[in-house]
Amino acid sequence: MTIHSRVRRALAAISIGLAVAAGGLASASTAQAYDTGHTTISCKAVKVRKDPSKKSTVVGIAYRHDKVAYNQFAYKRAEKTWYTRGTVTRKSDGKKIRGYMIYDCANPYESNPAPKPSIPK
Repeated sequence: MTIHSRVRRALAAISIGLAVAAGGLASASTAQAYDTGHTTISCKAVKVRKDPSKKSTVVGIAYRHDKVAYNQFAYKRAEKTWYTRGTVTRKSDGKKIRGYMIYDCANPYESNPAPKPSIPK
């Protein structure tokens, strides 16, 4: 194999690698923007937990009309429960609490009960 053909192969491999990487970066940024949003707490009060589980440590409590910047939804199969992950900004003291809340209380539709996403398989 000549040096010229080795260089061509290396350049082809590099250009394919860059194209794949660029496509992955473009789709990742689009997905992140789609998953991020703002809503308010619709229940009287909801516990904000460290992990998406009813047995997880409570890091704070959010109250009705507190603002939520959410960025993820999680389904706990054992509990058959949806959770919203995000940062709550309390109206009463301005404190920010980051964690998981029950989906019915912090949903993008600002209603209670909320239409839930389909259950993952």
